[in-house]
Formats: sequence, structure tokens, C-alpha cells
Amino acid sequence: MNSSKDSKPGFDDYAAGYDAALAQGLSVSGETKDYFAQGRVEWLAGQLRELQYCPGSILDFGCGVGTNSTVLLNLGISSLLGVDVSESSLDIARRAIPDPRAVFSVLNQYQPQGRCDLAFTNGVFHHIPLAERAGAMDYIYRALRPGGLLAFWENNPWNPGTRYVMSRIPFDRDAITLSAREAQGLVRAGGFEVLRTDFLFIFPKALGSLRKLEPRLAKFPFGAQYQVLCQKPVGR
Repeated sequence: MNSSKDSKPGFDDYAAGYDAALAQGLSVSGETKDYFAQGRVEWLAGQLRELQYCPGSILDFGCGVGTNSTVLLNLGISSLLGVDVSESSLDIARRAIPDPRAVFSVLNQYQPQGRCDLAFTNGVFHHIPLAERAGAMDYIYRALRPGGLLAFWENNPWNPGTRYVMSRIPFDRDAITLSAREAQGLVRAGGFEVLRTDFLFIFPKALGSLRKLEPRLAKFPFGAQYQVLCQKPVGR
């Protein structure tokens, strides 16, 4: 589920042990962080195909140690920029992803230029203080070209399994979660148009035979995570 890190102070302290702490929390699901990262990007890829939208450049906002960046590069893109406030996490991402298409930068060292085709953020905003969330959304908005898409992934606080997993992860215990409705309000206030909202990751590995049902249930708030797919209006 949450595999990104961002504006919460002290994330440099978690960088080296990030994967181990995350694995401890996710172990109750029977899956690793890679299962969830792959699932998120596969779900997004399906929606991009439906929209006949082929992004060339991606902004991975709050990329952390690069877990999602690794999978996003498989979308056939030409470039990926990962930004984060944690320099230690970015160092790990650079070592783990030597792909020349990927560049990683401290958040305040990259000035949005309105050129990215797609922005992706996962498990980031529940770490951002409430008063700073609008500013973070504006940063993403300004990074996208007109008509660009934002895939906004967050942990679903309505799912008891999600809350339990977060309670087992040191850097998630005091996070301020946001519901899908709150996320929709946040992106709309930031100038985006919501295209769809989907919930994913309903069944743990022990009930893996039921996962084929998940696409049919994606509109219901059962999943451990949700994605709000939205678009920056053309002409802005």
C-alpha cells in the first residue's frame, strides 16, 4: 500500500530501514510492497488504454526510495522525474534505478514547468500537514501540461485492514488519512477535473482466488487503497 515518502519531517531517518518497516506492516496481507506497486500501475495502465492516452513524461511526486518509479518506467515512457523531500530516500532510489530515463530531485530544487504528461502520487498526502496539502496539489498542477493526468493514490481509511497495517508501520502511525471524498475535494479545489475513482486491493493473499472479482467491485469503498484519476483542464 503506502510505498512513498514525502513532506513529513524525519523521513531521512527512516530511509535505510524503510523497506523493512513497510514489510513488517504489509506482512499481514501476505504480500510485499512490489505486489501493490505492480497492481497500482497495472490498474492505471488499463485506464490509460481506455482513454487512449500515452504519456511520455511522468512526475512521481513523493517518490521515496523509488518503489513505484521502477514500475512506472515499464509504461514505455521517455522520462520520469521523481521528487521527494528526503535526500536519503532519493539516494537509495538513484542507486536502485540506474535507468537513464529516471532523474530524482529534492522537491524544492525542481520548479514545475507545466510539461509533464502524467503525475503519480501514492500514499503521500496522508503525511503532508493539512495546511500544506493545497500547496502540494498546486505544485503537481503546475508540473502538468494542460490536459495532463494525475493518478492520486491513497490509503482507504474506511478499510479496517488498512488502518491495522498503518498502525504497524512507524512512519504511518500518526498519519492523517483522507477519505476518497476528501481526496476528490482536494483535487477539485486544486483545479483538476475528476474522471473516476476506484478502490483496489480488497482480498489478502489467503483469499487470492477471489481477486478476479476486484475489478467488478472497484466502485465500492472496500479496497485497501483508492485511486482518484483526474485531469488538468485543457487551456489552463
